[in-house]
Amino acid sequence: MAITIDDLPRGGDGAKDLASVRALTVKLMAALKGVPVTGFVNAQGAQALGDAGLQEILGLWTKQGAELGNHTFSHPDLNRVPLAEFEADLLRGEPAIRKARGGTQSRYFRHPFLHAGKDAEIKQALDAFLVKHRYTMAPVTLDTSDWMFAYVYARTADKAGLLQAYLLYMDSICEFYEKRAVEVTGREIAQILLIHANQLNADAMPDLLRLFAKRGYRIVGLAEALRDPAYGLPDGYLGTNGISWIHRWASAKGLTERWEPGEPKWLLEEYGRMSGR
Repeated sequence: MAITIDDLPRGGDGAKDLASVRALTVKLMAALKGVPVTGFVNAQGAQALGDAGLQEILGLWTKQGAELGNHTFSHPDLNRVPLAEFEADLLRGEPAIRKARGGTQSRYFRHPFLHAGKDAEIKQALDAFLVKHRYTMAPVTLDTSDWMFAYVYARTADKAGLLQAYLLYMDSICEFYEKRAVEVTGREIAQILLIHANQLNADAMPDLLRLFAKRGYRIVGLAEALRDPAYGLPDGYLGTNGISWIHRWASAKGLTERWEPGEPKWLLEEYGRMSGR
């Protein structure tokens, strides 16, 4: 399994002042010491930090050997903005990452919301743009709703209870995608996990790593995971959903749709109440 973490320096779960983001990052990096990881950066989300603050936080990642990838500047939705605007935003996100990488361009790009193109024209044009600008697209197979758990976790008094529910949910996600990968590809594959930079994952990471080890995973870098031939399979999905690449490969093969476990009803209700959505 490759662990990839989106929305650096911090996702949408809490305060983005330098002290808060530094504390979160230090705890997350301590849990991930010696573990290969790739983080995907949204520089606009760090405006409160300033350039120096952002570089300090990204430096905590790179000093530990983490790979940094491009997740665009402002996390635009490809379903909602013109392709040219999306591409410009992607390039705008690169300078801060390049600076943190010592002057070298990031190797990987991750689609915001996992929206990869609602029609063939947009999808093919963006794929060509990524090739032109020397980015490798970073797919996801273990897709999760950790962001929703994290939002509620930051606001609940019962953090221990929510943490346990999160671990059970993550176990069920692994269980589903492991079986679905075999159904779609005929074998077990090197999975790529997507989670976000938030307090929940900083607190849960030791337990998550134990969970993955119990399920038999060896944690590898993204480059090693991508050497699995499964990632050469065609992406047959066109539409507006952000979905796992296992679903995309299933679509290319014309297989019947089967979806991963949803969020618990109580979590949906709590998220709706807390967020007003």
